Amino acid sequence: MKQQPWFWPIKLFLKRIGGKELWLRCELDVATSKIGEWAFVPELLANDSIVYSLGVGDSVEFDLGVIERFGSTVYAFDPTPYAMDWIAKQTLPAEFVFKPWAASGTDGSLRLYRRVSARGERNKVMWTADAGAGDIEDHIDAPAYTIASIMRRLQHERVDLLKMDVEGAEYDVIDVLKHVQNLPKQLLVEFHHRFRSIGKQKTVAAIKTLRALGYQIFWLSETGREIGFMRKKP
Repeated sequence: MKQQPWFWPIKLFLKRIGGKELWLRCELDVATSKIGEWAFVPELLANDSIVYSLGVGDSVEFDLGVIERFGSTVYAFDPTPYAMDWIAKQTLPAEFVFKPWAASGTDGSLRLYRRVSARGERNKVMWTADAGAGDIEDHIDAPAYTIASIMRRLQHERVDLLKMDVEGAEYDVIDVLKHVQNLPKQLLVEFHHRFRSIGKQKTVAAIKTLRALGYQIFWLSETGREIGFMRKKP
């Protein structure tokens, strides 16, 4: 049933009616491409582009797709045990640079909890900064930096694309993007307002922050939780 073209639009509509998802729409009409589950604006990427991919888990499909198509350098970040072990076993191109760091709203240490589903199932791959969505007894303390600090550490003057799938940490990252001197041209973000301890209002506030920085929505996923933003020149 999920393969039928009507399934996801109807499901998203019902979730919006039921108050579980936000009523959002695309604000920009731009040509997009898709790699895996993520859409992006290809005209904003080139061979010398710098891409930050926050949250690896056990998938680098998007990262490798960008490298193959554009020759861009992708910096992937994930401090969780499974991700670090998984990456170490992969054969990856030189353009893929891995850092075992978390992105956060402050520099220092970020406590991450093993994800637990609503059914009580513990996830072997995913960890979250949101204690309400994880096991508070099973946690790690990871080295964490803001995007501005990461750019300084890596000596980057710009980031062309920033992708975030960080299980609830995206809100703190977005809160301090105003401190980035050259903001990314496009952002791809998975929001986690489905976590009961987060809720929709945090996503509403995050999108408001991004709009104040000049970003507009160019893409919405089938679930309505993955959103693509592009920043028009100020």
